[in-house]
Amino acid sequence: MRVHNFSAGPGVLPMEVLQEAARDLIDHPDFGMSVMESSHRAGVWVERQRKVTDDLRRLLSIPQEFEILWVQGGASTQFAMVPLNLLPSDGSASADYIMTGQWSDKALYETHQVGRTARIAASSKATNYDRIPGELDLDPGASFVHYTSNNTVRGTQFAALPQTGDLPLVCDASSDILSRPMDFARHDLVYAGAQKNMGPAGVTLVIVRKSLLDRVEDNVPTMMCYKTHAAKASAYNTPPVWSLYMVGLVLEWVERQGGVEAMAKMCQSKAGLIYDVIDEEPDFYKGAATTNSRSLMNVTFRLPTPELEAAFVAKADAEGLKNLKGHRSVGGCRASLYNALPMESAQVLAQFMRDFRQQNA
Repeated sequence: MRVHNFSAGPGVLPMEVLQEAARDLIDHPDFGMSVMESSHRAGVWVERQRKVTDDLRRLLSIPQEFEILWVQGGASTQFAMVPLNLLPSDGSASADYIMTGQWSDKALYETHQVGRTARIAASSKATNYDRIPGELDLDPGASFVHYTSNNTVRGTQFAALPQTGDLPLVCDASSDILSRPMDFARHDLVYAGAQKNMGPAGVTLVIVRKSLLDRVEDNVPTMMCYKTHAAKASAYNTPPVWSLYMVGLVLEWVERQGGVEAMAKMCQSKAGLIYDVIDEEPDFYKGAATTNSRSLMNVTFRLPTPELEAAFVAKADAEGLKNLKGHRSVGGCRASLYNALPMESAQVLAQFMRDFRQQNA
């Protein structure tokens, strides 16, 4: 029996996608073999990969002045690739980072690791990253401003874009890509690991404004260079064929549901069910994020004692509500409500939370 899967990542996948993938794992009707056995140079795969890219461009309304790249290494590799490609190696220009938790911390760290210059424009570290920071201290000459749109560990999310003026804006959208529309008039580079809302782990999306590619220095390592992947249609080396194929199935599923606008409404509804319980029982369930910074993807909360939190997670697990334990670095509880999580799962969790409160009054 399928459980209710609240994993923060890899995240739940649509049942329709899993059923189609199970069939194609052995013998895809267009390939005559498993998709995993297909050559990435075969015409049938080249067409399939082109369709995945075209579907994404349509779903997110990505203008033609952006390259869409599919690379490997997860978002963690992008923490280094972004500064390597967009910042000069001589330190003559810097980037600004908005600090909202573990992933922005890692992004800033990797920028320094590759010898580029960066500074902190805003941070909510002083309040344990329980909110999106307010006023930004921006360098008017910054090469770009980096932010993480949704923060899986702390459960915060940007409800509105940071106000950065004419400075190029870079977004790590790994955990909320496809959950709402994106304004590409305001973004210059967006990257996202697939394993939350797009598909399985193994492929990473990079959407980069073509004009930014002119900044890339000649000494950037070949596989770390955006121009390499743009010139070879994301097939300079063997791409993760199966992961990309799965992303394609997810994109088709999103379109059948009504697109990202429909996903946004569904995410609001699912998160609202859980936040309603938290707000109804503030002495028992305490939200980890401030109200105006709450994530629609990852609902984080605490119970009165660590013992009750452990009992909550254990009882939920026994009843088929899986992966509700908070991130190991912060503890507490976390319910991840990615696109493919059925509404029924959120309803069951909300009722479980009410029942657990009554049983432990």
